[in-house]
Amino acid sequence: MTWTGILAGIGLALNTVREHKMRSFLTVLGVIIGTGTIIGVGSIIAGLDGAITGVLTSMGSDSAIVFKFQPGFRGRLTPEELQRKPLTYADAQAIAQRCPSVASVSAYLFPHGFDRPGFTDSARYKGNEMYSVDIGGTEEGYATSGYSEMKEGRFFTDNESRHRVPVVVVGEDVPTALMANEDPIGKWITVDGQQLQIIGVMKRPAASFPGQNDARILIPYFTMQKLFAQAKENMIIIKGKNGNLAAAIDEARAVLRVQRRVPYDKPDNFNISTSQQMVEQFHSVTGMIALVMVVLSSIGLLVGGIGVMNIMLVSVTERTREIGVRKAIGARRTDIVFQFLTEAVVLTGLGGLLGMSLGYGLSLIARAVFPSLPTAVPLWAAVLGVFVSVAVGLFFGIWPANKAARLDPVVALRYE
Repeated sequence: MTWTGILAGIGLALNTVREHKMRSFLTVLGVIIGTGTIIGVGSIIAGLDGAITGVLTSMGSDSAIVFKFQPGFRGRLTPEELQRKPLTYADAQAIAQRCPSVASVSAYLFPHGFDRPGFTDSARYKGNEMYSVDIGGTEEGYATSGYSEMKEGRFFTDNESRHRVPVVVVGEDVPTALMANEDPIGKWITVDGQQLQIIGVMKRPAASFPGQNDARILIPYFTMQKLFAQAKENMIIIKGKNGNLAAAIDEARAVLRVQRRVPYDKPDNFNISTSQQMVEQFHSVTGMIALVMVVLSSIGLLVGGIGVMNIMLVSVTERTREIGVRKAIGARRTDIVFQFLTEAVVLTGLGGLLGMSLGYGLSLIARAVFPSLPTAVPLWAAVLGVFVSVAVGLFFGIWPANKAARLDPVVALRYE
């Protein structure tokens, strides 16, 4: 088959599409929807993946988080995990004292246990109230580890923590929600019923989850213990020396097993996670979502493929005399097969291009409705959408093309 023959076949296919615009559109509607879904959902997943990966990696390549169970993207906690004893401030101090590869350690105290999933923390100033704030008790080392950058005021000191001073450092969106245009420094706010004075405002993290408010409220560690007597759950943030995070993690694990009296033949009753591990875990989740997306989209493509096969069979019947004439003047079976396969591929290929436009439009709409949700059409989704739509045309066009090629020219010329 020469390039001239290929271009002629494509021209004939385009003429057929132009003569039956509505029929062609309805035929490939399933292909358009399937391809558009792949492109649109793929763009949202790709954008979300990039944003959340940026958040997770922003904690630094030399830092790790110790928690009593594995955090991140997972289902319900197991009964064994719920029964584990909390990490303590003494555990953090033991790591700081006994681990030579650890540069700094910060304990982070949560205001209540994980058995109150429906409880919502709040902050109030005069008549304004903000819900779902992120309260935590920590140390001065939290700021020096690079987890907070000050916009106004200052971070609290370990001396203020030891003396249980009722001060607080808040995230960028807290003053905006509670006190509008007032200067927040020195103002007293009520956090879950406790009076605290704002001494600093932190900048919004450079990498944050899409749509997430900076509602952090950080209290000195021992002030938190005094004001929130029910606070027992700790998280420990470890920073390795000179990029030697692996050694720091090994040393911290050994110390914690001793601290928590874990038998030598038993697994850890705590978890140490790095940003890279959490990124890999998130990628496994998005990979599963992408797989489900492809499976669901294939239903639309299957429906579109059946429609293409049906309309091609109708086209063979309508053009029986044309096929007879072509075979009578010397057209081979391969020429007839190529003609109808080209028509099927052009039809579904155009459907794939329309689906790409639909998917790109969905991506733009998602970005307009949710400005904080980054969307980007990944190359793999665009290539996959077009490739699958063309493959649908080839697969479902084979039977009609073979049926046309097997027609007897004498019978075909007699067909009315």
